[in-house]
Amino acid sequence: MLKVGDSLPAGRLMEYIEVEGGGCSLGPNSFDIGAALAGKKIAIFGLPGAYTPTCSAQHVPGYVAQAEALEAAGVDEIWCVAVNDAFVMGAWGREQHTAGKVRMMADGSADFARATGLTDDRSAKGMGLRMLRCSMLVVDGVAKTLNIESPGKFEVSDAGTMLRQAKEILA
Repeated sequence: MLKVGDSLPAGRLMEYIEVEGGGCSLGPNSFDIGAALAGKKIAIFGLPGAYTPTCSAQHVPGYVAQAEALEAAGVDEIWCVAVNDAFVMGAWGREQHTAGKVRMMADGSADFARATGLTDDRSAKGMGLRMLRCSMLVVDGVAKTLNIESPGKFEVSDAGTMLRQAKEILA
């Protein structure tokens, strides 16, 4: 399992792009994780899935609400990562008003979740393999913090905790 001080694993995540530009075409675009993290300070939060109750009511809205404060604390980007396809993550992002605040990154085959060891098997609930509810502050590809929730909890991966950590580490 990923630990503080570890480099994030190589791989790719997908993002649904709404507006063409910056070398990205409309629709799903694939991003190399290492290249996207290089030289940046990124707050990443992982969650079980798009449109799920806690994720939609608390997790994503918290990061959207704290986006400016996180940027002021030194965070370059915020990523939401879930085991869903880029189309679902794009639609969910539109509903959550994440544009310009939180990048909705799709881990459709759970490759990133598996590579980090942050998986949660929810097959008994009909959801299959998912990502654990977590957050991490990543600086130049290295995890500086890692907050993993206990099953059924939402206490340490919230935007407020990430903001406090960013202020401490990036000051």
